[in-house]
Amino acid sequence: MRIGELAKATGVDTETIRYYEKAGLLPAPARSGNGYRAYGPEHQDRLAFIRHCRALDIPLAEVRRLLEFLLHPETDCADVDRLIETQLARVRARLESLQALERQLSTLRGRCAAGRLAGECGILRELLAAAQEEVRPDHP
Repeated sequence: MRIGELAKATGVDTETIRYYEKAGLLPAPARSGNGYRAYGPEHQDRLAFIRHCRALDIPLAEVRRLLEFLLHPETDCADVDRLIETQLARVRARLESLQALERQLSTLRGRCAAGRLAGECGILRELLAAAQEEVRPDHP
């Protein structure tokens, strides 16, 4: 199949497929007589694996390691478990950060008094004060 067909079958953009090839995550396909890339089922399977890993927000460097484990099934899978534990820790940290962000936005929303003019808006006033604090931390 051609790159467009592979893209359609996997839901991965053609530029991303080319990037994965250059990065060595996807093996270079054979070329047909007219020079077009000719992808096979193994490319589709590997691309589906990469896409699923990326959907789990696994960084490409870690996807590369997972692919190596697939190529060497005799290796100890404890490393795979550690890799997933590390990813789980990243996700948990991001969740904590998002929860803190949610609290900040809820507090900010509480500064609103509907029906006022923008010049009297508590949200805008709070955002402006916070921005100025970032620029001039010693500002009263």
